[in-house]
Amino acid sequence: MHRNGKLTTLYVVLALAATTVAAAQDDTVPRQQRLTVGGYGEAVYSRHFYSDNVFRYSHADRYADAKGYGRFDMPHAVVMLGYDFGHGWSIGTEIEFEHGGVEAAVEKETEETGEFEQEIERGGEVALEQFWLQKSFGRCLNIRAGHIVVPVGMTNNSHLPTQFFSVYRPEGENTIMPCTWHETGVSLWGRAGDWRYEVQLLPGLNSFMFNDAGWVHNGSASPYEFRPGNNLAAAARLDWSGVDGLRLSVSGYAGNSFNNDIVTDERSRYADVKGTVLIGAFDFAYSNRYLTVRGNADYGFLADALLVSSHNKNQTTMSGNPYPHTTVGSAAYDYALEAGVDLMAWSGKRQRLFLFGRYDHYDSFIPAEGQADVEWCERRVVSCGVNFRPLPEVSIKAEAGVRMLADQYNSEPFVGVGVTWAGYFKH
Repeated sequence: MHRNGKLTTLYVVLALAATTVAAAQDDTVPRQQRLTVGGYGEAVYSRHFYSDNVFRYSHADRYADAKGYGRFDMPHAVVMLGYDFGHGWSIGTEIEFEHGGVEAAVEKETEETGEFEQEIERGGEVALEQFWLQKSFGRCLNIRAGHIVVPVGMTNNSHLPTQFFSVYRPEGENTIMPCTWHETGVSLWGRAGDWRYEVQLLPGLNSFMFNDAGWVHNGSASPYEFRPGNNLAAAARLDWSGVDGLRLSVSGYAGNSFNNDIVTDERSRYADVKGTVLIGAFDFAYSNRYLTVRGNADYGFLADALLVSSHNKNQTTMSGNPYPHTTVGSAAYDYALEAGVDLMAWSGKRQRLFLFGRYDHYDSFIPAEGQADVEWCERRVVSCGVNFRPLPEVSIKAEAGVRMLADQYNSEPFVGVGVTWAGYFKH
C-alpha cells in the first residue's frame, strides 16, 4: 500500500477510536462540517465442535463426542454521532445494539444447574456506550465528562472490528474485564510530543456481579436504571508512539467493589471488607506495509476474595435478586499475541489480504487461600485465519481455532466467518 493509503487507514482508526477526539475547530468552519456521523458493525456465523451443555465441565466424559452447534450473531451494531460547537466545546455519542437487540436475554445458567433465566445486563433498552461533553484547551489538555470508555487494556482502547484479526473480540480480555468497558465519569486527557495520557474518575465495580467464569467482567453492569456509586475508582492510560508504526501502552484501574450496590451489608463479619480491585495492563501494536503485530498482558487482583465469595453465595436468600451467586478468585490474568502478514503488500493495490495467527492464554479464577481451584477457567486458545480488506473501512474475516483446557476436559474447536466495517457516513 502506498503512503497515502497508510495515512488514510491510520486516520480512520484513530478518528473512530473511543478515546480519541480532534481538537475544536475554528469558528469560521461551516456548521454542517462540524457534524460527525459514523459507526461500526459485525455480522458473524460460527460453528462450535463441542457441547454447550452446562454440565460439560463437571461431567466432561458424557460430552466427549458431542456434535456441537452453530450460531448466527450480530455482536455489535453501533451508531456514532459527534458535534463541534466551537470555542473548544464538543460532544460525542455512541449507541450500541449488542447481538442484534437490547441487553436482555434468556440464558441457560451454569450456576443454577441449567435453569433458563431472563438476564438483564444493564437497565434500559439499548447500550449507550458514550455520551459526553468535552472542553478542549489545546492539544495537551482536554476535559471530558459524561459516559465514557475506560481504556484499560488493549481491547477496550481498540475495540473496533478493524483493530483486531479475530472474528470475535480477543477472548482473554473480553473474559476477565468489562468489554467494552464504559462508565459515567470524568476524564482528563491530552498529548505531548510522542505521548498521550488519560486519567479518569469513575464509579467502582460491583462485587455482587463478579463470578468464577468471568472474574470482574460483569462488575460494571447494573440491572437498575442507574449505576450505584457508593465507591469511586480511578483509571489511567499512557501511550508512546515515538517510533514509526509502533505504539507502546500501559494502563491500570484501582477501586473498591464491596457494598457498591443498592444492597449493602455492614455486619461485623463484613465490616472491614473493601473488595479492592487492582488491574495492570500492557499492550503494544506495530504495523508496517507488510506486517501487523499486536499483543497484551493483563493481571488483576481482588482483595478479600474469600469473604466476597461467601457473601455472594449467601445472596441466594434474597428473592428475585439479579446476582450470579458464585465464587470469585483473588486474581486473573491474560496474555495474547497476534500477527498478520499482508499477502497483497507486493501487489501495489489498495486491497489487503492478511494471513494471521493468534494465541491467548488466560485464567479467570486464581483461588485465594482456602478456595478450591476452578480448573476449567484456565484456557489456551490457538487460532489462524484470513482478513480481506477491499477498503480500509471493510474487513471480511475467517478464523479456525481450538480452545484447550486442563487434561480432564474436552478441547473446544471452532470456526467462524464475519463481515465487519468501521467508518464515517459524514465528516
